[in-house]
Amino acid sequence: MNPPRTDARRHHDPEVRGFASDNYAGAHPEVLAALALANGGHQVAYGEDAYTENLQQVIRSHFGPTAEAFPVFNGTGANVVALQAVTDRWGAVICAESAHINVDEGGAPERVGGIKLLTVPTPDGKLTPELIDRQAYGWDDEHRAMPQVVSIAQATELGTVYTPDEIRAICEHAHAHGMKVHVDGSRLANAAATLDVPLRTFTNAVGVDLLSLGGTKNGALFGEAVVVLDPDGIKHMRHLRKLSMQLASKMRFVSVQLEALFARDLWLRNARHANEMAQRLAEGVRAVHGVEILQPVQANAVFARLPHEVSERLQKRFRFYFWDEAAGDVRWMCAFDTTEDDVDNFVAALKEEMARRP
Repeated sequence: MNPPRTDARRHHDPEVRGFASDNYAGAHPEVLAALALANGGHQVAYGEDAYTENLQQVIRSHFGPTAEAFPVFNGTGANVVALQAVTDRWGAVICAESAHINVDEGGAPERVGGIKLLTVPTPDGKLTPELIDRQAYGWDDEHRAMPQVVSIAQATELGTVYTPDEIRAICEHAHAHGMKVHVDGSRLANAAATLDVPLRTFTNAVGVDLLSLGGTKNGALFGEAVVVLDPDGIKHMRHLRKLSMQLASKMRFVSVQLEALFARDLWLRNARHANEMAQRLAEGVRAVHGVEILQPVQANAVFARLPHEVSERLQKRFRFYFWDEAAGDVRWMCAFDTTEDDVDNFVAALKEEMARRP
């Protein structure tokens, strides 16, 4: 049979790599194969399909028998829906000042979700019970939004990773104050790969109530899920997903991607590789005089400081972002398809540009 005709044309060079974001990577071939497998014929819309049903068993194999997954389009949508589910109209969420929900979601939790964010400065992107207490007060004060949730990211926006004991301490502290705990897990797989433990070890096993499970940054074409770990007290998830414009009509195409990642070990293989490339990048960068690594490299991100003019020249050869342009801080991200040659070529280019300094 001849392949179906298409008038689409390739508009990019597939050999080009960058270090700006793991979102720049394409979809893993096994995910694309799963999408093709799910195509054809008719399946019930809005999540009553066979793929979404099977995804529930996959998710429970990782997060326990009470877990339930609600597939959504993207990470911001997952976070907004999840946080709405555990806050009242007057509720607030305590998070790190550097958290994605605070810095990189366009104000969606506050503007779309109607949730006040109570932020805490952290040196490494990680909250502690002591840091949480800076905002955990005033529950009976009608003049202040009520703290109802602690949201942490695993891995954090600064590429650091919580240990299971650190998350357990946060959960125990939050629950003692009547607050829920949410995990922004857009890079949850990278954290598990670093810790070398099952996903449950630092989620439901230590008291996390719900999480946003990432797929896009780990090889999916698109799609994440809100995973409810503790059904008690989680309100109206289905209604909130629709209200927040995160209910996919052809949900089978979101669910089958998450199934492809998490039914076996593709999620872990992809995350381990991305982490290993970040370690290789960090090792290469450490050998370059005048470049400082700013945070422990614990997932697939490398944060560094170097002369501003060097970064600008290097950006013309490889895409990456400034993290704090005034300070000269940059972020380099590795993905599941980053190769050793990509890393080595980047380090060589960095050395060349550093050598051009006056």
